Amino acid sequence: MLTAIAIDDEPLALKAITILCEQIPFVRLAATFTRPTEAIGYLHSEKIDLIFLDIRMPDITGIDFVNSLSKPVMVIFTTAYSEYAVQCFELDAVDYLLKPFSFARLLKACSKAADLHVLRSESTRPTAFRKSLFVKSGYEQVKVILDDILYIESLGNYVQFICTNGKVVSRLTMNETADLLPKENFLRIHRSYLVAKSIITKVDKQTVWLKDKALPIGEVFAHDIQQYLKS
Repeated sequence: MLTAIAIDDEPLALKAITILCEQIPFVRLAATFTRPTEAIGYLHSEKIDLIFLDIRMPDITGIDFVNSLSKPVMVIFTTAYSEYAVQCFELDAVDYLLKPFSFARLLKACSKAADLHVLRSESTRPTAFRKSLFVKSGYEQVKVILDDILYIESLGNYVQFICTNGKVVSRLTMNETADLLPKENFLRIHRSYLVAKSIITKVDKQTVWLKDKALPIGEVFAHDIQQYLKS
């Protein structure tokens, strides 16, 4: 269950999202606010998983409000303006809904938030002792055995686990995936690649070799690779 609040300076917009959220069994809309400043105290005293947030508001914009938060909270932006989408996704927004949005579109956004909530909960477990993890692939939660992973490749908004027994595609970012995996066993070599340390056979200036598979080294990860080679 996700506990949420909604912030919008338009009372009708708050009423609409309240009605829609009542139809989503895994979302509890705990409170609504017409002014972001009123929500700040609530966020300090209550545990909130998700904020439905307008952007253009009199006191402070939704973007500035997110930047002011001391603790990260999942955010789904709800706005009538399309021009802020890039800024919002740079803040790691779960989704960006253009008003008026349908129930189906809200449900899709909330489902993404629920999936992310599960992943973040999973990432708080000690990774050093983890033997496997469940990732969402399509409509299923698929178990991936860590010892079976050869490498992981970014596919835009998805990642592909290349394993000894096949491939698993999941809607994760590389940063989220890296947080789930024990750093003792996996190495980020490129913005698009994570590899199992145990199968690295050779490293040269620009390439990491996994037996017969050659993967590029990203410039920003070169130092980490050198540290690994010295360890």
